[in-house]
Amino acid sequence: MTTRDFWKSAGMHLVDVDPMTGWLSVTPQLIRAYLTRPEIHPIEESCDNEHALHAALMDNPFREVDATRVSALADSDTAENYRFFLAFRDLLQESGTIEATYLALMRGQAGANAGVAVPPVFADQLVHLIARNMLKDVTDPIRLRAAEIFFRAQTVSIDEGRVMLADDEIVLRQAGQQVQSGLEHLLAATGTPVKSVALDVLDEDNSDIYWERSDRFNTVVDFRFEQPAPDAFARVIETWLAHLLKIDVRVEPRPSLQDSDWRWHIGLDRTATNLLNELYDGERLSDGQAQQIVGLFRMRFVDDNIVLPDVRGHPVYLGLAMTVDKKLKMKPQNLLTNLPLRPLS
Repeated sequence: MTTRDFWKSAGMHLVDVDPMTGWLSVTPQLIRAYLTRPEIHPIEESCDNEHALHAALMDNPFREVDATRVSALADSDTAENYRFFLAFRDLLQESGTIEATYLALMRGQAGANAGVAVPPVFADQLVHLIARNMLKDVTDPIRLRAAEIFFRAQTVSIDEGRVMLADDEIVLRQAGQQVQSGLEHLLAATGTPVKSVALDVLDEDNSDIYWERSDRFNTVVDFRFEQPAPDAFARVIETWLAHLLKIDVRVEPRPSLQDSDWRWHIGLDRTATNLLNELYDGERLSDGQAQQIVGLFRMRFVDDNIVLPDVRGHPVYLGLAMTVDKKLKMKPQNLLTNLPLRPLS
């Protein structure tokens, strides 16, 4: 199989790839794309100050903006949106790359713009862009579909024993519900029209359909143990840690967690964190709780010398779980912030 284009909505055309690090350099084009978002872009009724500020930033996206200029905007909500945007822009500029920005946000690294509050949709877009970069040479559509879990919420359904994951936004849209999200904006930015396409189960026989539909997010995968999707997801975890932290790990799906000397675990979402904590404490999950677990994984470090002494030689267990209303929202930052790594000397 050859590499084909995918996820145009990620915005790779708006950034440059640093030839030394392989990370994505922040560009004026990227900032201008954020300025076209509906939260920032002025409307006809916007005040003259808002139109002037927006025009000035479109001309020079890294222009310094005095706080008094933002306070002069007539609409208080718009002024608050600009404060969020400008703080986020300054963090992007200070960090220099998308990857460094995401690490600074999620790990609370020191800096002039540390502690910036970023709307979840912005964080998901950063992950989308990072994933597009780190998976650029991947030829397996199932791995790319599994990677969508990193930045798009999923709806889980149990169908005759199969654990089916479908994009939550698309499921709601197919059900005729109005969804407030950035999908239309992302597609419009790439000139991709929004269409309603039936959800299809992606498997090894029909995986080629993914390429032309990657920006629709309308394929479904079976996430049962020993199906291709959990193994593909494990490969994405390996790539995520290698790309962002330069750490080599080996991850494998597991049908259950049975370890009398359990040392460390990471929940990949809020529900999984709570369930794994209960298991670690020796509690027995109810049948309902056990059914919430979508995927279990065992991770080992290639170089054990980077691991805390108490965990060295032992695996780290990972879990994905759905909420009681069958939603799964992964927190990929947990893989960056909760690792049992030795402090750097």
